[in-house]
Amino acid sequence: MYELIITEKPTAANRIAEALADGKPIKENASGVPYYKVTRGKKDIIVACAVGHLYSLTQKEGKKWNFPEFNIEWKPAGEVSKRSDFSKKYLNVIKKLSKEANEFTVATDFDVEGEVIGLNVIRYACKKKDANRMKFSTLTKPDLIEAYENKLSSLDWGQANAGETRHFLDWYNGINYSRALTSSIKAAGSFKLMSTGRVQGPALKIIVDREKEIKAFKPVPFWQIELQGDVSKGQIIAWHKEDKFWEKEKADEVIKKTKNAKEATVESTEKRQYQQTPPTPFDLTTLQIEAYRCHRISPKETLQIAQELYTSGFISYPRTSSQILSEKLGFRKIFSELARQKNYSDLINKLLSKKTLKPNNGKKADPAHPAIYPTGIQPGNLSQREEKIYDLIVKRFMATFSEAATRETATIDINCKEEIFIAKGTRTTEKGWHLFYQPYVNIEEEELPAVSKNDQVAVKKIKLHEKETQPPKRYTPASIIKELEKRNLGTKATRSEIVDTLFNRGYVTGKAIEATNLGIKTVETLETYAPKIVDEELTRHFEEEMEEIREGKRKGKEVLEEAKEAITNIIVDFKKKEKDIGKKLLEANIETRDALSNLGKCPKCNQGDLQIRRGKFGSFVACNQYPKCKTTFSLPKNTLIKPAQKSCETCTFPKVLAIRKGKQPMEFCLNPKCPTKHVEGAAGREAKAIAKGEIEKSCPECKEGNLVLRGSIYGKFYGCSNYPKCKYTEKLGEGPLKEDFAKK
Repeated sequence: MYELIITEKPTAANRIAEALADGKPIKENASGVPYYKVTRGKKDIIVACAVGHLYSLTQKEGKKWNFPEFNIEWKPAGEVSKRSDFSKKYLNVIKKLSKEANEFTVATDFDVEGEVIGLNVIRYACKKKDANRMKFSTLTKPDLIEAYENKLSSLDWGQANAGETRHFLDWYNGINYSRALTSSIKAAGSFKLMSTGRVQGPALKIIVDREKEIKAFKPVPFWQIELQGDVSKGQIIAWHKEDKFWEKEKADEVIKKTKNAKEATVESTEKRQYQQTPPTPFDLTTLQIEAYRCHRISPKETLQIAQELYTSGFISYPRTSSQILSEKLGFRKIFSELARQKNYSDLINKLLSKKTLKPNNGKKADPAHPAIYPTGIQPGNLSQREEKIYDLIVKRFMATFSEAATRETATIDINCKEEIFIAKGTRTTEKGWHLFYQPYVNIEEEELPAVSKNDQVAVKKIKLHEKETQPPKRYTPASIIKELEKRNLGTKATRSEIVDTLFNRGYVTGKAIEATNLGIKTVETLETYAPKIVDEELTRHFEEEMEEIREGKRKGKEVLEEAKEAITNIIVDFKKKEKDIGKKLLEANIETRDALSNLGKCPKCNQGDLQIRRGKFGSFVACNQYPKCKTTFSLPKNTLIKPAQKSCETCTFPKVLAIRKGKQPMEFCLNPKCPTKHVEGAAGREAKAIAKGEIEKSCPECKEGNLVLRGSIYGKFYGCSNYPKCKYTEKLGEGPLKEDFAKK
């Protein structure tokens, strides 16, 4: 008999086994699934792993497209979705190992999702009602040993109940509303799978509302007046004290009064110092925002990278809401370990020289985990993007223990013909935490020249600037995450996925997030006929209730019954207007499809439009005046094609954007005879000789075949004659020329 420890992922199983073993753990393998045998004292332990959720919610037997539907159950994920087929072998191994175990311990991530993963494995795979619980925030040996020796005798039922309720609510809302939308289009005489969800609908509405603000915005003109001058110690730029003139006549009066001025006088100067406190430690949201600001890494990718750094033991658990670091973490020890890394040693030694190490903790707390911090374990072989996130976390950690920076603002009032112009500047006088957070400090330094009252300013130019007010900015992937958090919509771990879903569904597009026509029309339709589906108040209400479940103040069953009633009322009302809703959604889908497939005027007939079409052999481009115009162009397979919204500068044919997984998007001209696709000079002459069989050029990869000239929509290229055995390709002019052609 033995104790069975269940982890969330294989890497965590390995680290826990390494930490708990008296000697070296024995790695076993069953059907390609690793698990570890460990001896600790006189106790035998087996550490096994899940791969995330091994169970998914699915509808029980019955009519699959019925709605509203609430009759659901947990089933093995591999039975619910083919995409989760890989999880079957992990579940089978845990089931087998559980038969001879006499003690069970859950060691999944300590949050609501981790609790649900562990709960389902314990009750369905292991057939137990409860288990021990390890609680840890890093996968370092000391933390894991402490978590094991002080393990809880029961699961965290607050987290488990809140997590399970969240899964049920997400299924109830997502499936029922998505079925309703899809059914409405069917009622309108067509078919299109539509989707929305508990948080997805309100999140889309926030973006659409911003889009409407931008489109409805009417710019208002205003004028600003700039004074450019010289003083004894440098140049000075000042702006009229009115800042913005909303009436041009008043601005013109000032210009008329001052335009011939040669000199002005310094009327007053003022300097003020203030303390800029160090930044608070990272929680997940602030890490995602900073990673996007500093590196343009999306919130979703930031979370993925942070999770990898955590499972490798380099940082603490990233899915945290906390901005607080506790003294019990042992700050001095962490810094001493970090000091072994040359990149940080000099700065860290400055911190270690302090008598006390006290972080500038924020206000946000998380009952399960501290703020994100580096463990001190030295990383090896990080990817470039992993290095960026790790460096950001380490430097933020250092900065929060540093001193405040001292900033000085200077203001100079300049009198020019009795009109006051103001010059403002700000500089850093004591770097403090800035020193530790370089290059991520986001401040401007603008130092003014030293002047005194009554000093003369040589006026070089008085300039009138005409400007206009700007519309609200579109959300970025980072700022929408911040907005969702501010409105208490979604969770720290799910917000980036929700935004990603909106992109995947075609509701939004662009780095500056723009609602598409489909997104706008979907929200408008739902606001008119089923406003509760996009109502953030209802979503926020259930978020608050789930927090009460976690705290033990509410029961999950009560919340689910309340949700069923609300959803049923919404669906009953929805069905009464189903055809009208379907017509509106169908129109939006058709408009969006046409916009996405339209490439511009057909260059052959000049009457129709070229559109991307899909046939049984793949996508192609055709004129919509067929059969009158039979112009067609082939497109590459296994590639997402989008309009590039531009024409070829050489031949004026439309350009398209080819997007392939794992590769940079490629822009190309549709015209196969476009001069840009033909190589001139020595490379062109060599290609013609190879095509005619006059010369041979061996394949540099397999050394057996010869290069042959091939063509694609992208242009001419060389391929190996041994294809498909050898898949070497080479762009014309990229490889070395044969000697005869190189000399010409």
